[in-house]
Amino acid sequence: MDFLPDSLRTILSFILVLGVLVFVHEMGHYLAARWRGIHVEAFSIGFGKVLRRWTDKRGTEWRLSALPLGGYVKLHGQEGPDDATPEQRAAWRQGQTFHEKPVRDRAIVVAAGPVFNFVLAILLFAGLYMTAGQPQPSANIGTVVENSAAARSGLRVGDRVLALDGQPVDRFEQIQRYIQPRAGQPVEMLISREGAEQAISVTPDSRESGGSTVGVLGISTTSVDYRRLGPVSAVMAGTEQTIEVGRQTLVSVWEMITGRRGTEELGGVLRIAQISGQVTEMGIASTIVLLAVLSVNLGLINLFPVPMLDGGHLFFYAAEAIRGRPVSARVMDYSFRVGFAVIIALFVFSTFNDVRHIGWFSGLFG
Repeated sequence: MDFLPDSLRTILSFILVLGVLVFVHEMGHYLAARWRGIHVEAFSIGFGKVLRRWTDKRGTEWRLSALPLGGYVKLHGQEGPDDATPEQRAAWRQGQTFHEKPVRDRAIVVAAGPVFNFVLAILLFAGLYMTAGQPQPSANIGTVVENSAAARSGLRVGDRVLALDGQPVDRFEQIQRYIQPRAGQPVEMLISREGAEQAISVTPDSRESGGSTVGVLGISTTSVDYRRLGPVSAVMAGTEQTIEVGRQTLVSVWEMITGRRGTEELGGVLRIAQISGQVTEMGIASTIVLLAVLSVNLGLINLFPVPMLDGGHLFFYAAEAIRGRPVSARVMDYSFRVGFAVIIALFVFSTFNDVRHIGWFSGLFG
């Protein structure tokens, strides 16, 4: 997209990124509904005016709408008997309505959207690790701490560690794992320096960490090697990376809630659009990473127990399973009003942060 103007590239990148994420999320709901025997009336990408529509042989209407800021799946009989009009009740297909399914089936359909976002992230990371390779801190020495064990033994910046006590290493984490339990014990290190191999003896210093003594050399790496993985290893590594991204996201949210991190970091659609345009300039690999990270975030956000989000529905289904009957219509109504207000407030606040972050205030009023 380098040949496009910056503004147009940003818009197209945003539509592409958001479109993929929303399609996968809604496809999760769609496939789960079909699996549980629920008819899907409509599958829409975007809101507003329908630009294109077609109906498949199962009677599902597929829509592409003008406002690409989300999407939805319309499930048959999603409105309950108390909310449906006589015309809607007359058109219900017996055994294929959402509301008459047991709470387990309804929960599966709702949870499938976020689950598909997590699966997408795993597959994107895995595909990247199988093709471009998984980034691994290399065994190259990038820094040597002054007066450390490494400095005293003569290790230099630029040396590459090849083996420790005869055991080959090619990643920095292997050096850490080998050195940590050997505080005060001499280690024979084989290194490569300026193309020539050289043996050096180094005795790790001792340091207290977590109530135990560990060995440290006083070195770090500043370079990364890319190691291609097989299909199984790539999926496992993709799963680990997806979990780590989710963990970091939850930690960040909790730190904002507790005040340990500023809420100015909270971004919305404008920030996503800006980042999408910047990342696409960096190549396909960076775009895939962005898609994976945003997919994890979308899945997590939808699982928050806020009415109107998937997590809010799951919360009510859990209450229904425990109580043996659905939550009252009045409680549902007030809850969804509160949830709508929370979502609108977050949208406005994140948009304000986006505008301030991008710098439009200074351009408009400076």
